[in-house]
Amino acid sequence: MKNQTALEVHNLTASYQRKPVLWEIDFKVPSGHLIGILGPNGSGKTTLLRNIMNLMEADSGYVKIFGKDLDEVRSRLSYVPQRESVDWNFPASVREVVEMGRYRPGNLLRRLKSSDKQKVKASLEKVGMLAYADRQISELSGGQQQRVFIARSLAQEADIYLMDEPFVGVDAATEEAILSILSGLRDEGKTVLIVHHDLQSAYQYFDWMILLNTRLIAAGPKEAVFNSTHLREAYGGKLNLLSKLGEIIAREQFPLREPDFKEKEGSGDE
Repeated sequence: MKNQTALEVHNLTASYQRKPVLWEIDFKVPSGHLIGILGPNGSGKTTLLRNIMNLMEADSGYVKIFGKDLDEVRSRLSYVPQRESVDWNFPASVREVVEMGRYRPGNLLRRLKSSDKQKVKASLEKVGMLAYADRQISELSGGQQQRVFIARSLAQEADIYLMDEPFVGVDAATEEAILSILSGLRDEGKTVLIVHHDLQSAYQYFDWMILLNTRLIAAGPKEAVFNSTHLREAYGGKLNLLSKLGEIIAREQFPLREPDFKEKEGSGDE
C-alpha cells in the first residue's frame, strides 16, 4: 500500500574499526517511492544499506521493514551490491544467476517450476539480456553484468529493492533502461532505494531523497531535501569547488560527479 511505512531506521550508529561511519541515523521511508541515498564519498551510504540488510552489526539502533525484523520479511527485500564487490569469476551462466532470485530460504534445493523459468525469462527480457542467457557471467561487460543483477532482483519479485551504485560503469542507454524499469517498480507500489553519486541527475531521477554525511542531514520529498542549506551541510567546503551555486540549486547546472567520487571505489568504507 502506497505511503505505508516500508522502512524505519531508528537511532542507527555503525562503525568500522571503532570509527563511526553512521551516527544516530533516524528516518522513515514510505512505500511506493524511488529514493536516492546521497552524500559525499565516505558519508555512510553503502554502510546504511549493509545495516538494513544486516550484513554488518550496528553499534546501536535498529531497522524495521514493514514494522518487522529483517528475518521475518527477508523474502520481501532484494539487494544489488556494488559490482566491484562481486566475484565475477564464479562459474555461472547468466540464466543461473537470475534463477537465484527465484529461491527462498528453506527451498534452496527445490527444482524450479515452469512459472519460475518464465519469470526468469521475462526478467532477462526486461533488461535486454535474454540473448546472453547461456553466456558465462564472467564473459560480460560491466554494464551487462549490472543488467543481469538487476534481472535477478526483478525475478525475486520483492517489495523493497536496495541498490548500491547500479549506474556505475554502465553507458547512458543502459542507465536510462534501468531507470525506466525502476520507475515502473515504483509505479507498481514497490519501494526502491538507490545509492547514487551524480547530483546532476539526482533531482531528475528520485522523488524522495536521503542525504547523509555520517549523520542524517535530511530525508523526505526531493523538494524538501534538495536545497542549498542541506547541500552545504552535507558537502561542506566541497561545494566551493563548484561554480554558480545558485544555478546548481536551481537545478540548471549540477556537477557531473561528486567532487571526490572515484569510479574504482568499492572498498566498502562508505
